[in-house]
Amino acid sequence: MTSTVPNAVQHTDAQPPITMFGPDFPYAYDDFLAHPAGIGQIPATEHGAEVAVIGGGLSGIVAAYELMKMGLRPVVYEADRIGGRLRTVGFEGCDPALTAEMGAMRFPPSSTALQHYIDLVGLETKPFPNPLSPATPSTVVDLKGESHYARTIDDLPPVYREVMDAWNSCLEEGADFSDMNRAMRERDVPRIREIWAKLVEKLDDQTFYGFLCASDSFSSFRHREIFGQVGFGTGGWDTDFPNSILEILRVVYTEADDHHRGIVGGSQQLPLRLWEREPQKLVHWPLGTSLSSLHDGQPRGAVTRLDRTAGNRVTVTDATGDIRTYRAAVFTGQSWLLLSKIACDDALFPIDHWTAMERTHYMESSKLFVPVDRPFWLDKDATTGRDTMSMTLTDRMTRGTYLLDDGPGKPAVICLSYTWCDDSLKWLPLSPKERMDVMLKSLGEIYPGVDIRKHVIGNPVTVSWENEPYFMGAFKANLPGHYRYQRRLFTHFMQDRLPADKRGLFLAGDDISWTAGWAEGAVQTALNAVWGVMAQFGGATDRTNPGPGDVFDDIAPVELPEG
Repeated sequence: MTSTVPNAVQHTDAQPPITMFGPDFPYAYDDFLAHPAGIGQIPATEHGAEVAVIGGGLSGIVAAYELMKMGLRPVVYEADRIGGRLRTVGFEGCDPALTAEMGAMRFPPSSTALQHYIDLVGLETKPFPNPLSPATPSTVVDLKGESHYARTIDDLPPVYREVMDAWNSCLEEGADFSDMNRAMRERDVPRIREIWAKLVEKLDDQTFYGFLCASDSFSSFRHREIFGQVGFGTGGWDTDFPNSILEILRVVYTEADDHHRGIVGGSQQLPLRLWEREPQKLVHWPLGTSLSSLHDGQPRGAVTRLDRTAGNRVTVTDATGDIRTYRAAVFTGQSWLLLSKIACDDALFPIDHWTAMERTHYMESSKLFVPVDRPFWLDKDATTGRDTMSMTLTDRMTRGTYLLDDGPGKPAVICLSYTWCDDSLKWLPLSPKERMDVMLKSLGEIYPGVDIRKHVIGNPVTVSWENEPYFMGAFKANLPGHYRYQRRLFTHFMQDRLPADKRGLFLAGDDISWTAGWAEGAVQTALNAVWGVMAQFGGATDRTNPGPGDVFDDIAPVELPEG
């Protein structure tokens, strides 16, 4: 297993693979995309009709790409750059091949719809060096001033295995983990829904920390503290302790935190390549058509206003003052933008959807990367025989430090710090150089004989997503009691349930999905929105390949009472 604290079920390659397709809405998006009949069509009389796609992140680009293939004309608006939180940047004055992932940087194999597009554009992936993963030469866990060097979990003191066992027991006792894992591998939708319906009703008001405390396995505060600081895959999860336990269960059920892979050359290549891609199978448009060619190379700029206008149209005003009206629009930006950066007509959504957007809880996140001359951390200490430096988990300011290289002797990159929530806010007032100085001081206390600074060959690059004007946070994470809000947003694409004067504007993006913070959720909700737009224009899917809206009534998310 790749996890610091592995999941409860040890599985083998002989078992069916798992996919991030539930448990709230167990729909096989990967099968939908792979079907030879395609994902739907619209009447020829609607070919060439314009559809606004607001936001050029992964969700927006996937939606625009698929709408273009159907014969519609997507008009993409993007305030910043194509990619959204798939943001890959270089280092000034360094080899352009040396890059840093400011947003998404690791993707689980269970992201099967995402993988469809990765394969489509010909990108390669490689194992990501998470703590104690096979791709990581060594890991140092540094807590309360005491460091432990490990290649596997068995190299750590016994208390870490006690914590692993406590988490496994907690999942079994409180969340039917083995049963759900088996049902998801077998795509046993009735069983998935049966298990999940009970858990949603039981756990909607429970925090992650409360779930741990309710288990006899975690009666020890020391075990809960270590678990929060070290975690079960990608590092400490104490920043998630106030969030709904349902959020965490979705991650562990779908193995979203396991077996991660990175995209060679950077994740932003995915939306950029889709933007330029000329599909071989498309209708209405001539061969050689791409999203880029439909936009003369550049998307339209920032959206500043959205209105409902006569005929139940959606009218979009952009930063240049240009005003265009559409029969359908897809909004893929973070939903808080509709409350602040974009002037919005109240008539765009029903009031309970506005409430759900206002209640959306975003987590903060910061990273800082530096380029270095070579992967010096692989040098062996003459006395101990250990790696000079390791992937590091600590309770110090840096929290998580990742070592990224392309081979011996080549320039490399260190993510000096990756932090979330309060830990991220601690960095917010500091300049990039000030951040780097504090980080190097913390790491110097863990590795007193290592001069990291002498290997640095360029200025640091950093991001605090809570301070990014078109994001205002890294990703959504529901608090206890937020399930009903999330259900409203996710199911918004089923617009035959809405009043006639509230249709035509579709929400998408990972914060609309059940798996926020994962690119898979961005893809899935984009496909939901595409189905909704298709239905809006009188289109349909092939009967042999029903879309998410066609099967909605059979697998709709659990509906909790609101009385």
